[in-house]
Amino acid sequence: MTKTTHSGKTSRSKTQTNGTARRLDRRQFTKLSVGAGLVGASALATPYHFVRPARAEINAGDKLVVGIWGGAQERITRQYCAEPLMEQYGVEIEYVLGGTVERRARAYQERGRPSFDVIYLNVFESRQAVRDGVTQAARPDFPGFDNLYDLAKLGGYGVAFNAITVCYDQTMVDSPMTSWMDLWREDVAGKLAWPSYPGAQGTAALLMAAKVHGGDEFDIDPGFEAIASLKPFAAFQSSQSQLYGMFDADQAAASVEFGSFTQKYADDVNNDIIVTKPTEGMPVAVNVACITEGTQNQALAEAWVELHLSEDCQRAYAEEIYYGPTIRSLELPPEIAAKCVYGEEDVASLIDFDWDHVIAQQATWSSRFNREIAG
Repeated sequence: MTKTTHSGKTSRSKTQTNGTARRLDRRQFTKLSVGAGLVGASALATPYHFVRPARAEINAGDKLVVGIWGGAQERITRQYCAEPLMEQYGVEIEYVLGGTVERRARAYQERGRPSFDVIYLNVFESRQAVRDGVTQAARPDFPGFDNLYDLAKLGGYGVAFNAITVCYDQTMVDSPMTSWMDLWREDVAGKLAWPSYPGAQGTAALLMAAKVHGGDEFDIDPGFEAIASLKPFAAFQSSQSQLYGMFDADQAAASVEFGSFTQKYADDVNNDIIVTKPTEGMPVAVNVACITEGTQNQALAEAWVELHLSEDCQRAYAEEIYYGPTIRSLELPPEIAAKCVYGEEDVASLIDFDWDHVIAQQATWSSRFNREIAG
């Protein structure tokens, strides 16, 4: 993991030189106040956290430690969460960048005495961390709680939907693919790049194979049998970059991948690629902001999450990396909405499996996958 620290003083200096840092302006305060039911002249004139006594615990010099993925997610949260807080309160934000494996392990090692204040986890890790007393459950009295989709209230505060779905090269198949069952079409035979297992994509593909063939996570045999019937595969892919390389080289016609990342690749690199929203729905994937149990910066951590759930930040997620908004109030232009999980209908189509059971079966299913599918 890498670590970067920025103070409010440094941020203000950046504002003067490159204009990237900014203060919470009147428009932002209005939105935050509306989200908390604080509509009125006093709310507009007074900084949001100052009108909530229970949250008026942020002091200059406080330091918030945030564990998050790098890249666009770091950049966007730096702009819409870190910089406004630093500007407003003179606090420091320390980023610890890396994958969920590292920060989850560290958070568990430090349970009850966390060095992290906020960590980002995936759909099943976040729920388990709450049950294990590592992170806090979402609070019904949290500002904007009612504006969250129900799936975004589990395991903390969901900040982005990023479903796993079917994608394909439209020049290599006979007709559009609109269903998971299309992976079993004759014109796709021998052209599939199948995601390796375990892994989010491989897990989703296995679960959906079972589901569309009459099984589920508790009856996984139909899934293994259906996948085995697809052999031989063009290749197994263990990363997005591998899959995209195969698409670029016309070595694969279709696969299963994260929709947002693949849509970005399709827009920027390979316009032949189509990302579907299958009729049977998509396994839910959601990035969750989790406030650690025992944090000494509760008010600052909540302010961070609140900004991450603001319309400005959620819009940036959707427009820049096609992450689906987890708040109901955000309105997106049709061209962006079509490229991410958006709105009541899309969210209702997300399939939430029993992740405790899925993770408990991982070793057994991994052995079976290597024996019956990859072997």
